[in-house]
Amino acid sequence: MLFELGGLALVTPPFAWASGVPLSDSIGLLALISLLAAAWNATYNTCFDRIEAKLAGRPADRRPLPLRVAHAIGFEGGLLLMSLPIITAWTGMSWFEALLADLGLATAYVLYAFAFNLGYDRAFPIEPQRCESLSSAR
Repeated sequence: MLFELGGLALVTPPFAWASGVPLSDSIGLLALISLLAAAWNATYNTCFDRIEAKLAGRPADRRPLPLRVAHAIGFEGGLLLMSLPIITAWTGMSWFEALLADLGLATAYVLYAFAFNLGYDRAFPIEPQRCESLSSAR
């Protein structure tokens, strides 16, 4: 919840400025896309992990790097396909303008996620004993 609220607070003003969409409309649009992203995240990851476990016989934490890249591209591509029509309908942008806006949002959220997770991990480090017990449980 903190991640999504922080993202909305940081990303909405520049989006409104760059797109020309009023701030009040931008907040609603980006809140809707955040809800869509959360639902897509749960659905996509659950399905991907189950299919991978069935086909490859391994858990997600042992996923090789090339498959991790494909997983990330699939997630972002699916989210783009779902959010693009919403952006065009909500804002009246052309498909190309909406695509550029959506790619800008994705880039902003990737950078924000990196900074947020780094800050969170430093503010709330996992104790070494807990890490060791988690590793031995696998």
